[in-house]
Amino acid sequence: MKNYIDLSLISKYRGELMGFAMIYVVAFHVCGMRHDTLWYCLARCGNLGVDIFLFLSGIGLWFAFTKNSSLGHFYWRRYKRIYPAWLVIASLFYIPKLIDGNISFMELLGELAINYGFWHHLALNFWYVPAILALYLIAPWYMKLIQADSHYRWLPVAAMLLTLLVQYWQPLYQSVGHLEIFFSRIPIFLLGINAGALVKSGYTLPKSSLWLLLLIFAMSTLVCINFEDGLRRRFPLFIERWAYIPWTVSLTILLSQLFDRLPRWSLKVFTIVGTVSLEIYLIHIEFVMKNVKPLHLGYWLTLVITLGVSTLLAYVLHYIIEKLQTLRKK
Repeated sequence: MKNYIDLSLISKYRGELMGFAMIYVVAFHVCGMRHDTLWYCLARCGNLGVDIFLFLSGIGLWFAFTKNSSLGHFYWRRYKRIYPAWLVIASLFYIPKLIDGNISFMELLGELAINYGFWHHLALNFWYVPAILALYLIAPWYMKLIQADSHYRWLPVAAMLLTLLVQYWQPLYQSVGHLEIFFSRIPIFLLGINAGALVKSGYTLPKSSLWLLLLIFAMSTLVCINFEDGLRRRFPLFIERWAYIPWTVSLTILLSQLFDRLPRWSLKVFTIVGTVSLEIYLIHIEFVMKNVKPLHLGYWLTLVITLGVSTLLAYVLHYIIEKLQTLRKK
C-alpha cells in the first residue's frame, strides 16, 4: 500500500470520476418533493456533480494545452467534442418549439449557437453547455497567464469576489445577476486548471495529510447537508456553492485514491457512465426523466430507469456521431 497520496490518480480515473459525478447529477434531478431523510439532503447536494465536472475539465484542459498550445487547435478540439451532440439534442428540443410557434426562427438560431435562453433569461434546461463553452473561451488565456507568472494562480480568489459583485453591485446585478449559477462556478474551474499542473507532474501528498482531507470533506459535507435541511433560501445560494469548492477538491482526491484500491470490475458502472457523461446530461431530463416521473414509480426506480435509459440513448447518440465524423474524414 502506498504511503503517500498520488494526485496523478485523478487523471488515471478521470473517466470514472466523471461517471460518479454524472450519477450524482441525475440523482439530484430525479429528487423531487421534500423528504426528511439524510438521502434527500445528500441528493439535493447533487450540484456537487457539476463542480466535479468543472474541476476535472480544468485539469484536462491543462494537460491538453501544455501538450499543444495552439489556440486554433485548442478551440477546435473542445468544440468538436461538445457541438455535434449539442446540435442534435438542441434541434430535437427547440425545433418543435419553433413549429408550435413558441419561439422565432432567430431565437432558434440563438439557441442552437449559444443556448441564448440561458444567457438571456436563465433557461436552465441545458445550462451546463453554454457555461462550459464560455469557460473554454477564457481557459487558454488564463493558462497563458499562469505560465508567464505563477502569481496569477490566485485569480480564483478574484473570481469568488466577482460572484459577490454580481450579486451585490447594482450595475452588474441588473445586467447579469440572474447568472449566479455561472459566475459562482468560475472559481472551481480555474482551480481545476491550477490543479492540472500538480496532477500532470505526479505531485504527491504525505499520507498524514489524509486526515486533513477527511476533515475538509466532513466539514464541507456537514455544511451543505445543513443548507439543504432547512437553510436554503435563508442565505444566498452562492454561499453554498462556495462550500462545494473544498468539498469537490477533497472528494475528488479521496475518490481517486479509493478507486485505485478497488478491483477494476467494481468501477465498471462509473466507466460506462463517464464515457458518455455529456450525452447523458443532454438527454436525461427533457427526454427521459420528464416521461418517467409521471408514472410515480418512486424515487429509486425512477432514478434507475432514468439513468439506464439515458445511458443507452447516450451511447446510441455517441455511436452515430462517431460514425458520421469517421465518414466525414473519409
